[in-house]
Amino acid sequence: MANASEFGGSSPSFHNYASTACALKLASLGLILGISLLGNAALSLLLLKDSSLHKAPYYFLLDLCLADVLRSAVCFPFVMASIGGGSSWPYGALSCKLVAFMSVLFCFHVAFLLFCVSVTRYMAIAHHRFYYKRMNLCTCAAVICMVWTLSVAMAFPPVFDVGTYKFIREEEQCIFEHRYVKANDTMGFMLMLAVIVFMTHVVYIKMFCFVYDHRKMKPAQLVPAISQNWTFHGPGATGQAAANWIAGFGRGPTPPTLVGIRQAAHLSNRRLLVLDEFKMEKRIGKMYYMITLTFLIMWAPYLSACFLRIFVRGASVAQLYLTAAVWMSFAQAGANPIISFLFNKELRLRLRACFPCCLGTQTPMEPYCVI
Repeated sequence: MANASEFGGSSPSFHNYASTACALKLASLGLILGISLLGNAALSLLLLKDSSLHKAPYYFLLDLCLADVLRSAVCFPFVMASIGGGSSWPYGALSCKLVAFMSVLFCFHVAFLLFCVSVTRYMAIAHHRFYYKRMNLCTCAAVICMVWTLSVAMAFPPVFDVGTYKFIREEEQCIFEHRYVKANDTMGFMLMLAVIVFMTHVVYIKMFCFVYDHRKMKPAQLVPAISQNWTFHGPGATGQAAANWIAGFGRGPTPPTLVGIRQAAHLSNRRLLVLDEFKMEKRIGKMYYMITLTFLIMWAPYLSACFLRIFVRGASVAQLYLTAAVWMSFAQAGANPIISFLFNKELRLRLRACFPCCLGTQTPMEPYCVI
């Protein structure tokens, strides 16, 4: 970070500049903190309160919200304290390592969880029956536990000085100390994060390709039906046979369409709107892809600066760019609720239904809500 000598010692203009920059940083980070806490807390309460949202996609969204709440409540106040203390760490070295560990933990948690969500979204679209049978509460809990375990494994080694955690004055936070590649042991962590984000987008591209390839179904071949006593049989004759049977013209065996219809009626209730369910899963996939894309956009400038310092000896990153990149990574913690409500109609309707006093009159819900 630029020092006072570069601005003409302790001139009044420098003090004004420093005070203004400090105030802007504190105000913007306070705004990010408030939006993150309020948005993620509101979405978490909605997901916990509304039983209709107790299903696989929203279990993962709940975990994302709770992780963002913890990141905002644990990490951001220390950044604000370092800014208020004149871009210095006012606490001990151990507390710096713990705060850095939490920051890296939540970053890798989001990356790993979004990758797992992308896989489940592809399964929901391409292998819906398998997804419907297997993705229950226990499976989601196992996936979430696995994600947290992997995140701890990635964030814990630097606590023992393997990729040292230090207070970086230019970034106003405790984080990895990024040095040149020959003297650096953090490159593996950064490459792992980049690979995870890349593979997540690969899975979504595969899912969108699957949806595009199945936009138009091949027309069924019409086979002439055979009539015998007004009961049509043969391929393609089911509809005519059922219509004649209901109208009272049928003789002989019950048409295949009507066989067991009374006994199997309760089994078909869940699958009445297969096309609507496909559209719902597709749109939930788009919502999660927007969350993933926002994660990439928010973290890309900071990751670019990190890789520049790793691969280019003596590389200097402009302070304004670095500050903006760090604050964009902070803003990612408050982006998920905004994206979720913006791209998910069901969440908006449920929010109006659960909190009518805050959002006006309650919106009636249909038995099957297509989002």
